[in-house]
Formats: sequence, C-alpha cells, structure tokens
Amino acid sequence: MLRTLNVRQAVDLFIEVEEQEGETCVSPSESESECDDEVEDPSFVTDDKRDDEQPGTSTAPARGRGRGRGRGRQRGREKRCRSRSPCDRSPQPHHSHAAWRTESEPDTAPRVSRFMPHRPPGAQVDMRSVYTPKDLFQLFFSTATVRTLCKNTNKCAAIQQEMGKKYNWADVEVDELYKFVGLLMYMALVSLPCLQDYWKQNHILSVPFPAMVMTRDRFRSLMWNIHPSDPEENVINDRKKGTPDHDKLFRAKPLMDEIRTACQAHYHPRKELAVDERMVATKAKTGMTQYMKDKPTKWGIKLFVLAESSSGYTVNFSVYSGKSSSASVHGLSYDAVMDLIQPSYLGTGYHIYMDNFYTSPKLFLDLASMKYGACGTYRDNRKGCPRGRGNALTPKSERGAVRWIREGPLLFVKWMDAREVSVCSTIHPAFSGEVVQRRAKDEDGRWAVKEIPCPTPVMAYNKCMGGVDLSDQLIQYYSTHRKTARWYQTLFLHFVDIAATNAYIVHCEMSRKQQVQPMTHKNFLTQLVSELCGVDKTGTPNNRSSQHVPVAIATATDASQKATQGRRACQRCQQVDKKRNLTPWRCKSCDVPLCVIVDRNCFEEWHMLKKQQQTPCCK
Repeated sequence: MLRTLNVRQAVDLFIEVEEQEGETCVSPSESESECDDEVEDPSFVTDDKRDDEQPGTSTAPARGRGRGRGRGRQRGREKRCRSRSPCDRSPQPHHSHAAWRTESEPDTAPRVSRFMPHRPPGAQVDMRSVYTPKDLFQLFFSTATVRTLCKNTNKCAAIQQEMGKKYNWADVEVDELYKFVGLLMYMALVSLPCLQDYWKQNHILSVPFPAMVMTRDRFRSLMWNIHPSDPEENVINDRKKGTPDHDKLFRAKPLMDEIRTACQAHYHPRKELAVDERMVATKAKTGMTQYMKDKPTKWGIKLFVLAESSSGYTVNFSVYSGKSSSASVHGLSYDAVMDLIQPSYLGTGYHIYMDNFYTSPKLFLDLASMKYGACGTYRDNRKGCPRGRGNALTPKSERGAVRWIREGPLLFVKWMDAREVSVCSTIHPAFSGEVVQRRAKDEDGRWAVKEIPCPTPVMAYNKCMGGVDLSDQLIQYYSTHRKTARWYQTLFLHFVDIAATNAYIVHCEMSRKQQVQPMTHKNFLTQLVSELCGVDKTGTPNNRSSQHVPVAIATATDASQKATQGRRACQRCQQVDKKRNLTPWRCKSCDVPLCVIVDRNCFEEWHMLKKQQQTPCCK
C-alpha cells in the first residue's frame, strides 16, 4: 500500500513540474468544465457544485492523508481533456456571482459584428426580366427536378404492377406531372369534402376544371406512385437497417436536397433570422413521427426551420429523423441551430432569434465567435445561466420590474409581465427606455391603460422571432397537404408548399423593387394553377389540336444520313407493344417520338389514347 502511494505522489510531482514549465494551458477548474461538456449535455444539466465557488479559485482538494485517490481521478480527467494548443478551447461563459441589477443602472451593449452578407439581400433574379408565377415556381421545382421525379415514379409504378396491382398505367412525363401539381394547388384553393367530389358530374358539388386536366383514375394512380427516390436504391438502403449507414430520410432526400439548395440559391436573407420548429401533420407508422403538445399540429414530422423574420421566406430546413445512434456532444438543440447556420452561404453579422428550446450560453458564445449575434428566451436550469443571485424577481414583484446581469458578451434579462420573462442576448443593452402599454386597475378600481418599462432584448425578440410562424401562416392558407399513409409523400406535398410560398415571396420582393403592386396570394396561386395545367383563367386549354403535327427529329445535312440521323425509340411502341422501334418523327407539341409509316400510325393512336384519358369520369 505504501509503495502504490509513493508512485502516485511521483506522478503528481511530475505533472506539477510540467505545469510550471508552461507545457499545459488548462487549469484544473477549466479542465473539469471541459470534461463536463464531453460527458454531459450542457444544454439541460446544471453544475450545482460550482455555485459556491469564487472566480479564480482552484477546485483541487486540500492536501491530506486521503489525497492520493482523489488527485489521481482529477489528474486522469485533466489528461483526457488537456489541450496543448490554447486555440483549441471553445469560448466558455464567465461565471460571476454578482447580484441582479435594475433598469436604473446603465448597461453598455457589446460590440456587434458588422453585417457582411455574401450577396445583396433580396431575390437573386434578374430584376429587368418579367417572371410569371410558373417561372418563379420553376426556380424551386425545376424541370430537371421534375424529370428525376418522373423517372423514379415510373420505376415505382412498374414495380407495383409486377407485384400484381390492378390499375392502368402510362409513364408520366414532365408536362403531365406539372399538371398533377397544378391540380394539387387547385384543391388547396377550392376545398371539397372528398377527392372523388372533384370529378362528380350533375351534382351540387360539381366543378368542371379537374376533369379538363386529367381523369380521376389517372390522378389517383399518380398520387399512389409519386416517388422522390430511386426504388432500386431504396432496397439497398433498407438492407442497412440497424446500422449507422442506414438513412431514414433516404426516400425523400433527393427532392429535399433540391428544394433546400434552390431556397438558398434564389434568395438571400436580410439581417434578422428566426429558428423554430415546424410540424407536418401525419400519423404514419414511422420512427420519425413526433408528438408536441404545445403545437397546433401535435402529431407529425418535425422540421427545424431557418426563416427570414420580415418576410417569412424559408431559408433552410432540416427534417428531424428521431434519436440518433451516436450521442450528441452539446445536445439536439445546439446541433439543430449549427446545421441551419451556414457562414459560407450567409456571410457574417446576422442576428439569430430563437426560443428557450435552443438558447444556451454555450451556443450563444459559439455563435459570437462565428460573428453572429443571438437573442432568445432561456430556461433557468440551463448550464451557465445565473441562479440563486441576490435582488432577483419574486412572484410579488411589480409589473414592469426589470433585472439584468451581464457576464462578458452574455446579457441575462428578467422582466415581470403577466409572468416572469427570461431573455438572453449578445447584441442588445439591458434597457434603453422602451415602454409597452398594459391594461391595469387604477387606484379607483377602474381599468386603464398604463405604460410600463420593457427591456430592449424583449422588444427585439417580440419583433423578430415570428419569421417561422409567418412562414407557417402563409403555407397554411393554401396547403396541398392530404392524408396519406406514406410519410415521404407527406413531405413531397410539404415541399410543394415551400416552393409555392417562397415563389410568392420572391414575387412580392420583385414587385417592391420594381415599384408595382404585387398580386395577392390567392391571385398568384390562381395564375400559377392555370399555367401549370396549361389553361387560361376561363378554363380554355392553351394548346390547340392544330399544334399536334409530326415534324422531323433532326434535319440531316448529308443525304447519306437522312434515314438514320436523330432517330429515337417510339413512345407508343414501347408502352403498348413492348417493342423498340426507331422513328425519325416526333410530335411538335408533345415532343414525343412516334412512328408515322404506312402500316403503323403510332402518331394517331397515341393522341387518341391521350384524348380518352382526358375525358371526364362519370363515377
């Protein structure tokens, strides 16, 4: 026993000599703090042991008979957490034990980073050009994106038919899928109790427009088979279930990545941004379905959204896929904000507003080191937040009472309104003389309007926090959401809503720059539906039958190549006869290769089949 104690003493002496020579840059108290960050989630755990410590004092135990085991554990923690580079340490909150101050005491706001966006804020389009609602929608739902969607949908339908599904199917093309999306938006504008009601005839609920675009059975078959990802790759991903390589969002990821990239490419946000959750309603049996009792939509898939505070434009979003197999170092809320904030795209100097689910001193200090300001409500039990200080608010405090503490760049403010409000900020002073009006009883017992002081961070939070709520409001006005058992189809419909809403916000931005009156939201979507479905606002088709004429696919300059140049596989022969026949002819309007020869007129048969599919369904 004596020999073991001497060895530990020798190890302690060796480490003390190293510290005196400057080979380490971490004090024992700082090392323990950093170790706590690695072991625990600092967003939800409070280190109560440090409440009684004074700044600058060491947490090492006193020398004595039992110091061997305690100092050995402490030195072990130092070795695991020690960094030999002073730049490796992330900023930590400066803990003091000063009492709360009042609004009568002056406060100086920290120096705010200069606002330097990577692009001029606003719509990133040519302001001199004229954009129709369809042009703006195609910025987010591009032709290339829809073409990939068509290819994967056709593969999914072929697999379903091989499995014995009994319904007619013809491969969907880009124009038809745009018409399908247009009908989804029409159903958001004109609400009927049931899907079949849109194709009813001679009925009080009859509407003529959907039957002019496509039949009911064709719409339902497209809705059943719409698929953002490649079904063959889905099988490979499903084999990885239970391993870290399995991607829960694989079926929606191709379209999700395209929409997210387009949202960032065609608009650059202004200085104030908001981070919040968004629920997409579904009760599909999937591990990603969440329940949030405080949200209007309680069951659904949760999205973390970054939106512009002034317009509600969806800048970035991520889908929460459930608890990760790997433990998070700083917690889910910290990771969600850091995933949404991309300095390479945004620039620096932005102000981020968030609620108490995200706010933590660790997050705010890291954002400050990235030259981002932050403001948000906070929970008292978060690690690093002040607790147990003198002169704090009590339930009997007068309405309008203000208390604040500044710890370096972090400002903690408490304000008594109907209840206590707690806000943390790195960009505001504590109080600048702002007041708000509240109704209260006077001395005679009568209700009167009274002005009470309000802290600056609370005023800014109330003004700028509603970006995601504004985005949700615009989406819910005319949402394409429909009940479906497939979660990826639910996300597909939500991505359509994001694209349509962002397109409308870009239209308003362009109209403001051009000093013209923008269309209302309803009129914008009405025109978008008519353009996607290929009709005018009266319901008359824009494409006349006279435009369906056969033309040569390619014009050969060499007489020896006239019979072979530009030949493509006939669409009708592939789908109906299951044969591959090459033809030099295509339809001018449909851009579909079709045979036009003496014994096989696929051109006529193809258009007769299309005309039959467009006839109204009487069911």
